[in-house]
Amino acid sequence: MSIDPNKGYVALLGWSLNAIDAIDRFDRKYIVVAPPWAEDYCKQNDIPYMSWDFDRLNERSHELAHRLKDEGVDVAIPLFEETVEWAGAINSVLMDNPRLLGQSMLFRDKSLMKRRAQLGGIRVGVFEEAHDRGDVIRFLKRVNQTLLKLEGDPNDPIHFKAFDKSGTAGHRVIRTPEDVDNIPDEEFPALLESHLDGWEFAVEAWIKDRKIQFLNISEYVTLGYSVFVPATPELESWRARITEEVEKLIEAFDIDFGFIHPEYFLTNDGKLYFGEVAYRPPGFNALELIERAYGFNGYQGIALMFDPKTKQEEVDAFFPEAVKDAKGHAGCFGVYPRRRVISRLEIPEETQNHPYFEFHELASPAEQKVTKRTAFGTHWGLAYFFGENPHRLRDLLKAQEDLDFYV
Repeated sequence: MSIDPNKGYVALLGWSLNAIDAIDRFDRKYIVVAPPWAEDYCKQNDIPYMSWDFDRLNERSHELAHRLKDEGVDVAIPLFEETVEWAGAINSVLMDNPRLLGQSMLFRDKSLMKRRAQLGGIRVGVFEEAHDRGDVIRFLKRVNQTLLKLEGDPNDPIHFKAFDKSGTAGHRVIRTPEDVDNIPDEEFPALLESHLDGWEFAVEAWIKDRKIQFLNISEYVTLGYSVFVPATPELESWRARITEEVEKLIEAFDIDFGFIHPEYFLTNDGKLYFGEVAYRPPGFNALELIERAYGFNGYQGIALMFDPKTKQEEVDAFFPEAVKDAKGHAGCFGVYPRRRVISRLEIPEETQNHPYFEFHELASPAEQKVTKRTAFGTHWGLAYFFGENPHRLRDLLKAQEDLDFYV
């Protein structure tokens, strides 16, 4: 697609081949800001590139902002959790809006984020900061006292989360004092939360001029394992309420433009609790699933939202109608080896032969022994599915948990 000079020049912060490929096929000028190791690849593939080490301290963000400003860039788009603050700092310079830096800090600190949501009248669970193991034990005891647990009753779990990591990274479920002993010192300080029973799901919302331009509901089958889009009709029946909650987030976090990925719990009595929100593309390739179901590219949609030169007519022409325009339901399953010792990758026959199975991105094992998972751990790759019936897809994704992909 040829570049339209009347549209904005965007900078992608971080390295994602899917995002680069999408923006390369779009009608906007772009540049990738990535660590020095990406330079050779960019040169070989004619990718516009600027070298930057994101591990440097944030004091240098001003320098990067001015380099991008001199380059003529209109806006910076964060691709990963670690680049959200950088984008806030850069955009506060490019757009002459200092508020954007403070806003990005809220998206990066889970404790500040919860407080800001609470101030905005959004329902959250009980939460606290922990500086050491003693704080975790006290919180576990207090939560369970509040729930009127008797001596000998099993504890209600609490959740321990890193302040600034994405998704399930640094997320532990704590039930006993022994679980607390297993937390390494370097994981403090952290956020503690009460456990919310309910239907957990995520939202992807593309926002322009403070309005939701497209909202997708991603249904989790099992957190950290599987997700599919669009959601089942049962969860989609809550769409109006979910939309209201996302609008509250836009108000509370003062979001004029961009893309957010919040997570919620829907309890049995129909209450919606806010979990957390990220200002970046989601993990688990949710944008790729949305493209499979709807046909539009989510990264291009994000560029539309961030670009200050985007006109509303272009937005209206870009996004389909949620749910109604989906061609089917797309889901993926994150594979973890279930055995301690493995020798090869072998896709189970019942997966391979299922009409909903499409393809996988699983690598053959480099080592025989499987390292023990800490907290939620990282999956070894994804298997993708697509089909007409959301309930059949959901049950299929659940069934994958009992199969061995590595034997």
